Amino acid sequence: MEKVTNLAKRRGFIFPSAELYGGLGGFWDFGPLGVELKNNLKRAWWKRFVQQRDDVVGLDSTIITNPTVWKASGHLEHFADELVECTQCHHRFKADDVEKKCPDCGGTFVEPKKFNTMFRTHVGPTEETASEAFLRPETAQGIFVNFDLVRQTQRKRLPFGIAQIGKAFRNEITPGNFIFRSREFEQMEMEFFVKPGTDDEWFDRWVDESLRFFTDLGLNPKRLRRTKQKKDELAHYSKATTDLEY
Repeated sequence: MEKVTNLAKRRGFIFPSAELYGGLGGFWDFGPLGVELKNNLKRAWWKRFVQQRDDVVGLDSTIITNPTVWKASGHLEHFADELVECTQCHHRFKADDVEKKCPDCGGTFVEPKKFNTMFRTHVGPTEETASEAFLRPETAQGIFVNFDLVRQTQRKRLPFGIAQIGKAFRNEITPGNFIFRSREFEQMEMEFFVKPGTDDEWFDRWVDESLRFFTDLGLNPKRLRRTKQKKDELAHYSKATTDLEY
């Protein structure tokens, strides 16, 4: 991974954010070639999943929204990782990433505790509980809260989808693996709304369509695989998840 990171930096694809001042863990800047590559990918995705379809429309929702949205979606309660802290060096780690002993000093860990990974901020001139807000950890909720407005204004009937591309933020306990676990990232997301009882069928169709999108971009299909997540790996709001892995 270090070789890939160094190559991306030398060629002008990705730089550590604010490296001049020591950088900041989990944040990356896209250089001249990186931003062109990323924009090409976004344009290809938008054309394929929005512009070339009659059953999907676009949206651009805000990064900060009413905090009750996150309460209703379950993120305030469930969007969390288990955090462990070493009793000797006091370094903190995501519980899933470490064994029984600290990888830095060999010390033992305290009992895991829940750590909500949403970034907190405040809206307005005072930092009071009533003004507390959050940077969105994913783009889906902006789609959900605008569903009925989109349906009415665009005169859509089920099934149809709403797509958007935008920034999301997660206060990862241990960011790493280059840009694969970062604290600020961009998502290309589409939510497709269907009639009750047809969800499994549509889910499989969209997995197939996503796989075709990657192969049409030129990826070798022999190097792509589908991985279904187990029930204990699913997000709190998910019925089923299939990862497409390279």
